[in-house]
Amino acid sequence: MFKRALICTDFEDGLQRLVHFVPGLSTGGLEQIVFFHNVPITPDREIPKVDTEEVEAAQQQLSVAQQSVPEGVAVAVEVQSGRPIDNILKSARANNSDVIFLGMLTRALLTEKLFGSTTVGITKQTKTPLMILRPQLVATYRESELMLRMQHLFEYLLLPYDGSRSAQYLVEQVKQQVRSMGHCKLKYCLLCWVIDDSTRKELRGAHPIRQAEETLDTVKAELEALGITVTTEVRQGDPKEEILKSAEVNDITAIAVCSGKSNLITRFSVPSFTNMLLRSSWHPILYFPREP
Repeated sequence: MFKRALICTDFEDGLQRLVHFVPGLSTGGLEQIVFFHNVPITPDREIPKVDTEEVEAAQQQLSVAQQSVPEGVAVAVEVQSGRPIDNILKSARANNSDVIFLGMLTRALLTEKLFGSTTVGITKQTKTPLMILRPQLVATYRESELMLRMQHLFEYLLLPYDGSRSAQYLVEQVKQQVRSMGHCKLKYCLLCWVIDDSTRKELRGAHPIRQAEETLDTVKAELEALGITVTTEVRQGDPKEEILKSAEVNDITAIAVCSGKSNLITRFSVPSFTNMLLRSSWHPILYFPREP
């Protein structure tokens, strides 16, 4: 689905392991890969100072990615100092990246609210899709397993769909990415509609399952016209729990989601389906932000 990736790592999220799997990422469709690390500016007698030793060490560690590069693939390493969010966004613009890889730890919402999160901050300031990987999961893969994961990362997407404007936007983003690729690596999609049990019965309609199936058939036809094999599924229950159950029993490689109208992936007082899914899913999340 993508050709130009910016892979960001703080060396604690496990994503630094991907320097050894450039061939797998290339098989997955990437033609340009930039590995990025940000070194904080440290105070020295109250004067901000770049830690040149740490910068050099990071560059050396990431340079492994440039040792086994397949033909037709460009690999670069960038290490910058300053505010990580600002530097990541600048690098994404400078390299014309069409996807940003990030890690996201499982944290309490209150902790994130008080201390901040680079991943959450970036979602609020970019329109570039994000591939969010759970660091604990990446760390447990053996090398052969991680190579396979990188090869097939964009092959089979689960798309939560409920007919809402956000769901329609998500499908349009996927279609746009497929059209932009000469040879798309996205082969399969699962459209999963969850009828929320907490919604009042009179608001669900007389035949909610049949109506959901009919709507999904229309969306399925749109995606199949692009050469994608599509299956549909209608479930009942809690949307987050049912999507995670669907991900467990189907052979997906990632769950695709998008932000709501406000483009806030996290709110302190208002729950968000995307927010809850990000905090609960061990599957990779392909996140499509709205215009910032």
